[in-house]
Amino acid sequence: MFTGIVQCQAHVVAAKLEDAVLRLVLSVNKNYLQHLDLGASIAINGCCLTVVKVESPAGDVVGQVHFDVIDETLALTNLGQLRPGHAVNFERSVTFGTELGGHIVSGHIHTTSEVLERIDSEDNCRLHLSLDEKWRDYVLYKGFVCVNGASLTVGELSEQGFWLHLIPETLSITNIGEAVTGSVFNIEVDQQTYTIVNTVQRYLQQHKP
Repeated sequence: MFTGIVQCQAHVVAAKLEDAVLRLVLSVNKNYLQHLDLGASIAINGCCLTVVKVESPAGDVVGQVHFDVIDETLALTNLGQLRPGHAVNFERSVTFGTELGGHIVSGHIHTTSEVLERIDSEDNCRLHLSLDEKWRDYVLYKGFVCVNGASLTVGELSEQGFWLHLIPETLSITNIGEAVTGSVFNIEVDQQTYTIVNTVQRYLQQHKP
């Protein structure tokens, strides 16, 4: 479980596809690797991945963390597009006492979204994202949505998807600031909204007059 508050950006050292599995190696400040055990969960661009190896050399400020990304995950997320040098959003799983500054995020990506338009102003950035019709019932005006692992508020809805209004802090901490038209983001809809909408739709379907 995660909060959608991105802790830092990690950088891809290697992304090698072997037998339909992506061997992904990331470099990250060692502060974020403390007390990290094999089998732990980390959200990478919002996708919950399992740690298979940790390298934390003495004297270095940067360590490396390894993941194996299976074909199902590659099909549903943007992780298959990663190449050495790319930045990814990094968040370790919540612990007791973690401040919940965003919203509860599972790390299970529902779909991907393409940047349709970017509008920059002096202190704001607006992004227009596409969203498949299948998922639009779960994205509400002023509701939560997790984009590349970042908990964000939906600014406006559109016929193609939705708009985000991003402050400089979000742009600097996450890789969303690198977005251009055509960029692809991982999307996780709010689990509470997902459950409520599905429950109501199922009830109405079962109680048709």
